[in-house]
Amino acid sequence: MQYTLTITNLKKYMVVGINMVKSIFLFVSILGLFNISYTQTNSDEIFSKGIKTVVIDPGHGGKDPGCHGAITNEKNVVLAIGLKLGEYIKKKYPNIKVIYTRHDDTFVELDQRAKIAINNKADVFISIHANSASAAASGTETYVLGLHRTESQQKVAERENSTIEFEDNSKEKYKDFDLSPDAIIARQLQLSVFLNQSISLASKVQAQFKVEGRKDRGVKQAGFLVLYKTTMPSILIETGFLTNPEEETYLHNTANQVKMANSIFRAFQEYVAEIDGVTTLVENGHGYENTIKELEKDDTKQNTVNIPIKEEKDKVYFKVQIATSQVKVALTDQRFKGVTVSEYQQDGLFKYTTGIFENDFESANELKNKMRSKGFENAFVVGFVNGERINISKAIKMAKQ
Repeated sequence: MQYTLTITNLKKYMVVGINMVKSIFLFVSILGLFNISYTQTNSDEIFSKGIKTVVIDPGHGGKDPGCHGAITNEKNVVLAIGLKLGEYIKKKYPNIKVIYTRHDDTFVELDQRAKIAINNKADVFISIHANSASAAASGTETYVLGLHRTESQQKVAERENSTIEFEDNSKEKYKDFDLSPDAIIARQLQLSVFLNQSISLASKVQAQFKVEGRKDRGVKQAGFLVLYKTTMPSILIETGFLTNPEEETYLHNTANQVKMANSIFRAFQEYVAEIDGVTTLVENGHGYENTIKELEKDDTKQNTVNIPIKEEKDKVYFKVQIATSQVKVALTDQRFKGVTVSEYQQDGLFKYTTGIFENDFESANELKNKMRSKGFENAFVVGFVNGERINISKAIKMAKQ
């Protein structure tokens, strides 16, 4: 069959052609939008495998103002920081459920705060507070549950626990709450599986505060009721002293509240990466550690004493950390399962490593995998320079120079 091209046919072909071009353009445009959206999701959002729910606990509230300075109350400062922290987590981790113990100026009882975390099966509990002492006291500190080692730590816990005075029938409600040393040790043993995660997150928070230029008072332990009641990795952050005029002015400032929330958020990011298995390349990461009491006993093997290798000045050395303990443990302890170990101290804890590799992260990482298969499930790589442990990312970078 032969087609004759006429003006009428030509117009029809042109209309069809134009419509086809429009359809193709629309399809490509939509595809491009999907591609852009996908790219943005990959770059801006992360889906955590191990952390599903986090509870953020801004301390005090309502009829309980917490501590105060000349211009602000603790309850207002920590609420602002807590809400901002939650916003950052929601934006970065769309699959992590963020729950607040309070999102406004409401009084929430201490045991209820812990119940909120327990009932929602939280994977992490972050309690945010501000401190009180003399006008000269300054700096940030982050607590995990444990025995206080100084009178000042005891006073911080007593002040935060005094919130129960605002509760009805508190004497009856907390009659079984025992903060004696024996009771706290017993509770620590019950929650031992979470202790190192708590210490790890607390260490990351303090490291990030230090990056922000805040004075680092360290990771500490004390008998906080709200930590005593929780059953997951839990920390209590003291963001600064409202009794110090300079720090009160700092914490009262909205821009600085954003900085504090960002610092905690960066620490949370490191912690999530650690739990999800990205333990060796996390900025300021301190690792995810076994406690000595978690290690399975093996009475058939005896450890040998480690012969220390002389480390040269300014050289980077990688080791594999396999355990940590609140008390000193013999290097020949059977719980090390015949592995030759060395000891170092950090944050008031005794930490145990095996292997030593000069500028060789890959070999250390291989040993880490062997240690995990041997039963040290949370073994991870640490870096040292001149006998001091340093940020692992920094160590890797230095080793490549």
